[in-house]
Amino acid sequence: MEYVVCIKQVPDTTEVQWETESKTLAREGITHTVNPFDKNAVEAALCLREKYGGRVTLISMGPPQAEEALRECLAMGADEALLLSDKTFAGADTWATSYTLAQAVKKLERYHIVLCGKQAVDGETAQVGPGLAEHLGIPQVTCIQKINKLENSRLEVERTIEGGAERVAVSLPVLLTVEKSLNDPRYATLKGVMKANQKEIPLYDAGDLEVDPSLVGLKGSPTQVKKIFSPEKRVTGEIITGEPGETAQKLAQNILELKLF
Repeated sequence: MEYVVCIKQVPDTTEVQWETESKTLAREGITHTVNPFDKNAVEAALCLREKYGGRVTLISMGPPQAEEALRECLAMGADEALLLSDKTFAGADTWATSYTLAQAVKKLERYHIVLCGKQAVDGETAQVGPGLAEHLGIPQVTCIQKINKLENSRLEVERTIEGGAERVAVSLPVLLTVEKSLNDPRYATLKGVMKANQKEIPLYDAGDLEVDPSLVGLKGSPTQVKKIFSPEKRVTGEIITGEPGETAQKLAQNILELKLF
């Protein structure tokens, strides 16, 4: 059984910056981490491997520094990892990203279950997983909160829907996007870290993946961002302290001065 997990290295949410010309997130010179939802996807693949056997392969698209994210997930116990990195991939929207990832998955000899986090915390579109399934031409089940069983190439899962959950049975190959409630990702062991640091991670560029140049990166992204900005900082409020009568009088005075009533 072959499991493929697509992971993304995202900026630390406290250090989000923008590229003013391309209107995309800045990736260089800031702290990055593995997208939290993707760690749940890795854990799900590892649990499936432990129960049904097989191999877990990681794929990530990004600059060379994305190798750090792959090694972090290798240390959790994944078997192999591939890095898709090329300047022509830069600035990709969800469509171009899912196309590029699909080209990499197709390069593998076999794949039975492809897993992604439900969404990435830097964009929160939840579009890459479904887009990848469409490019691969395989069924998809999103928002997985429980994996029940795998039997005779048929997977039974439960997905989150508004107001409850839905049970789904689907034939392989299939793509799943997972919720954080599915599991608690394991910590890497010292042995796992040492093994991950010694692992060779092949790098695939546009030529290796045989992509259509018009479908990757900023050039292949139909999404057009008209404006991007950071929200204005909120003005801090005033905390009124003292005796009840004094604070009530002060509050009333402030309301009158601000003409809120």
